Amino acid sequence: MPEITPELLTQIRDRFAHVDACPFQGERIFFENAGGALTLRSVVDTSARFAAIPDNQGRDNPASHALVEIIDRAKADMAVFFNAPGGQFFVGESGTELIFRLISAACLAQDGGVILGSTLEHPATRSAAARWSAEAGIRHVLIPHDDATGGIEAAAYAAHITPDTRVATIIHTSPVTGMGTDLVAISGAIRGVAPDCLIIVDGIQHAAHGRLDLAAYGIDGYVISPYKAFSRHGYGVAWVSDRLAALPHDHLLNAPGNPWELGTRDTGAYATFSDVVAYFDWLGGEVSGAPDRRARLVAAGEAIHAHEARLTDAMLHGTGNLKGLADMPRVTVIGGVDNPRREGLVSLTVDGLDAQDVVARLNAAGIRTHTRKADHYSGNILDPLGLPSCVRVSMCHYNSEREVAAFLTAMAEIAE
Repeated sequence: MPEITPELLTQIRDRFAHVDACPFQGERIFFENAGGALTLRSVVDTSARFAAIPDNQGRDNPASHALVEIIDRAKADMAVFFNAPGGQFFVGESGTELIFRLISAACLAQDGGVILGSTLEHPATRSAAARWSAEAGIRHVLIPHDDATGGIEAAAYAAHITPDTRVATIIHTSPVTGMGTDLVAISGAIRGVAPDCLIIVDGIQHAAHGRLDLAAYGIDGYVISPYKAFSRHGYGVAWVSDRLAALPHDHLLNAPGNPWELGTRDTGAYATFSDVVAYFDWLGGEVSGAPDRRARLVAAGEAIHAHEARLTDAMLHGTGNLKGLADMPRVTVIGGVDNPRREGLVSLTVDGLDAQDVVARLNAAGIRTHTRKADHYSGNILDPLGLPSCVRVSMCHYNSEREVAAFLTAMAEIAE
């Protein structure tokens, strides 16, 4: 298994901006990665460089030609990073906006039938499915997720799939529980009953953890928000299969190529995603030495997964002489302690304390976490558990066991 050594971790952290200090707060530990990961220094430099360029794509001048080449290169980088089987990539305003656009196109192309999703999904997907199923006159069915595990399995989908399932939505990883889903198994279950179903996946929470493989998933749409995958705010990335791309969708009349992009996009957005792919490529080379680029990207994902699993294990079960969350009597871990679906994220409650108070105390100790409330974002997860809120602690591969130890020290004081 590829491994991130202490020496390599130092090199990794050097590649990110504000890794151990906030420009407003000062020194702090960043365990709020699910809200937006740290940004690569290369992305910061690229953003500044492209912000100064006045030219647009599609003109007959050297600068415009260069911009088109940069966009084409970025799309080729995306194809390798996601292991895309054809189809096309494009950028939009945000991951949420792109999810709405893909779901609207898929729903409006149907004449009756069902759009199938789950209660585990982010409100971007649930809201888009509710709106566009009503507009299209198709039925929206939500499968209940498993409250005990904080996830959903293929068997739950299989129990609700019918031959008239026209569209299906899946979340790759929950931003509240941190539990991933088995896309291959779920899409296989769907295709077994409704082979022509259009399957659209929210990969926003999953992308930072690597190991993306669209060719294996058997789906039609995949959306991410690059600011959660080491790039920056201001754009989203979507992939659509050839058959989803061919459906009627919003674009300018008579525009060549049936485009999905609306208006002139920021070339810098594309260029910064190339920076993300280059980073994964570098990391994969450090942990594997593989000669093939795709193999290096896979190796990077494996190393990230293994490192985050070690951090999560330390947080739950302790490190050194520090007790883990599982041994703190007043702490409850959402989704259970030993859950193999967990991806670098622990959501918890402390008996007798509001989550906001816990987050505030951690913040005072220089540890950045986040409160998830039972609102329109997280009520689908917290309401069935009878919880008004929880504390979300989200890690990434640039975090260290030393940072986990500092968190456990602070939590021991708070919880005891």
